[in-house]
Amino acid sequence: MDVNELHRKAVENFAQKVQQVSVDQWDQPTPCTEWDVRTLVNHVVSEERWVKPLVDGKTIEEVGSTLDGDLLGDDPVDAATAAGTEAVVAFDEGETDLVHLSFGDTPVGEYAMQMVADHLIHGWDLAAATGQNRLLDPELVNEVAAWFAPQEELWRQAGAIGPRPDAGGDPQSDLLAAYGRDPNWPG
Repeated sequence: MDVNELHRKAVENFAQKVQQVSVDQWDQPTPCTEWDVRTLVNHVVSEERWVKPLVDGKTIEEVGSTLDGDLLGDDPVDAATAAGTEAVVAFDEGETDLVHLSFGDTPVGEYAMQMVADHLIHGWDLAAATGQNRLLDPELVNEVAAWFAPQEELWRQAGAIGPRPDAGGDPQSDLLAAYGRDPNWPG
């Protein structure tokens, strides 16, 4: 499947999970130990808001601090939906081959795949934190697992992911473990 289609699918899956968050769940803990539900969703929204300026050719320095802080406002569901839509459109309409990321110029398809993974893994985090169905889309799991496997240790060494816990042996559990998640996180 085309990386833009994978991204669209991952964004839609994440947005569905955000829509199911109840008013009293926004401050609940998540598998990301330093984040509650609202902070986790704000992180993903921030990542989505970065897509358009980056695929438009801007550098991190040019964007500056404009995307810092709370991007959810009074309506986190609408903010997440709008940010996801903006990111999907930006990838679809982008005309650049490279984006300027903090670690260097990166092919736009690689950046899109990073966003697919971010949505998929944080979608599981959100589902786990709010008591939703934790089952991830098998196609997205397979695509992200194949993409991530050769770089897992580099990400771990860079501190981007935690230690690998014991996995349950199925593709979803193995992928979650690769990202430092306990597939049986109790919440």
